[in-house]
Amino acid sequence: MTEPAVARIVRNALAEDAPWGDVTSDALIPPGTRARARLVARDGGVLSGLDAFREAFAQTDPRIDVHLRAQEGDSFSPGDELARVDGPARGVLTAERVALNLVQRMSGIAALTSRYVDAVSGTPARIADTRKTTPGLRVLERQAVRAGGGRNHRFSLSDAVMAKDNHLAVLAGRDLTAALRTAFRPLPHTMHVEVEVDRLDQIEPVLAAGVDTIMLDNFSLDDLEAGVRQIAGRATVEASGGVSLDMVAAIARTGVDVISVGALTHQAQSIDLGLDIEVG
Repeated sequence: MTEPAVARIVRNALAEDAPWGDVTSDALIPPGTRARARLVARDGGVLSGLDAFREAFAQTDPRIDVHLRAQEGDSFSPGDELARVDGPARGVLTAERVALNLVQRMSGIAALTSRYVDAVSGTPARIADTRKTTPGLRVLERQAVRAGGGRNHRFSLSDAVMAKDNHLAVLAGRDLTAALRTAFRPLPHTMHVEVEVDRLDQIEPVLAAGVDTIMLDNFSLDDLEAGVRQIAGRATVEASGGVSLDMVAAIARTGVDVISVGALTHQAQSIDLGLDIEVG
């Protein structure tokens, strides 16, 4: 997660929220008025999105100071003070909603991720995210997954080869191993190659193509165990598809290496945080 990427997200959010300025604050708040504010947790969770929180105030008015009372990835309880903000009141009020929206959303993702990570504790399985992220917010949401103890999958379509069921459907009727070898031959040796299968009988032809990871998609627990035995360490084994918090521990016990969970980002609920402002 780079500073320019965070700055771009925040800049777009501020432009959306106050395209021609904050007419309410400009009308009601006299110039020169200062405000102090406390970021306070109303629910428990795991903190994430602090870079975006600070950036929202910095872009609105660089005279605003943000003092953190907690760090990225810290757990918090209701009533905990997480940060203090001090500076020109107009800027504090203008940036408030964007700053809160981002830190609340990312803390929700981090908190949900931590529950999945805790659920598979004691197994070798790693919890990973997917590309089911909010358009434009992937950088922050991926950081939130890391803050919750999870791992990141490929960031984009440009990062790794991942042949999914729709790709394989196009190859129907062809020798799968030969088709995959032909497709992968021009790739640089550093490119990671993953192939998704939805049946046990696809595993051997895919392994014969020399892939790095096999994704077992929507497999039953029994078939996951059978797939792990069949692959026998010849590739990284990833389980995916319909993973829920209730089932993730059982999936981890099948012996898979990675469990990718779209719910980390597309089902997370924002954590309720408040910015309590004092003017003066």
